[in-house]
Amino acid sequence: MSMSEEPPVSARRPDDPLRRIVIVLNEPRNLVNIATATRAMLNMGLSRLRLVQPAEFDPHRIGGIAHRSEELVERIELFDTLEDAVAPAGLVLGTSARSRTAQRNYGWVREWASRAVEAASADEVAIVFGREDRGLSNEALDRCHGVVMIPTDPDYPSLNLAHAVLLVSYELSLAASGAELPLPRGKRSVRAATSEELEEAYRALEWGLGRIQFFKGRSPETVLRTVRTLIGRAEPDSQEAGLVRAIGYEIGHYLDRTSDDAE
Repeated sequence: MSMSEEPPVSARRPDDPLRRIVIVLNEPRNLVNIATATRAMLNMGLSRLRLVQPAEFDPHRIGGIAHRSEELVERIELFDTLEDAVAPAGLVLGTSARSRTAQRNYGWVREWASRAVEAASADEVAIVFGREDRGLSNEALDRCHGVVMIPTDPDYPSLNLAHAVLLVSYELSLAASGAELPLPRGKRSVRAATSEELEEAYRALEWGLGRIQFFKGRSPETVLRTVRTLIGRAEPDSQEAGLVRAIGYEIGHYLDRTSDDAE
């Protein structure tokens, strides 16, 4: 039974493979885990969730716990069997914290994330998570083409359901973006410093350091060459270059003021 006939609208571009990746929670016991898993998905750009026989399901409560998740929650799909939940998928991956007696197609999460994103460029992919107390049964894993393993401490292999969803979703997002997501920029971001601005900053520093006899027996040219290398490595913007210039001039101005006060 589906709560929505249409898949949710992702905030990502229409051709993003994450739009064709579905997270499937098989028989989840705890509504809070459903809510936190929902939030984890949203954080990483995933927008399709299917639940198989959840012990409890209350969209209003889920939305209250996972803030700003209403669009995804409204489009959650409910199923009576795992078989039906994964039927449309061309690739089905189960998750497990431990190896099983039967030989399966095991792989680390990063490896499977890349393969899942590649498969999702043309077909639906389902990532299946088991119930909190015992994970996926062998019968459930039989319906999976591969088993995703998350490297953990051998003494503490099991993860909270929502944590597992977050880690897998992160790897999927990373694989989809090619690890090339832009870093945030400051609100007052300005252009890079010009050569003229940097030269003025170096002159100001040389003048200020000279006023406090910083160079003494050292060559100002040698010291300033090191300063140029240091500041150049930092790739300062115009505001930062202005600050360096102000520091240099203020050294001399401070000496002038204290000298006037002494008189």
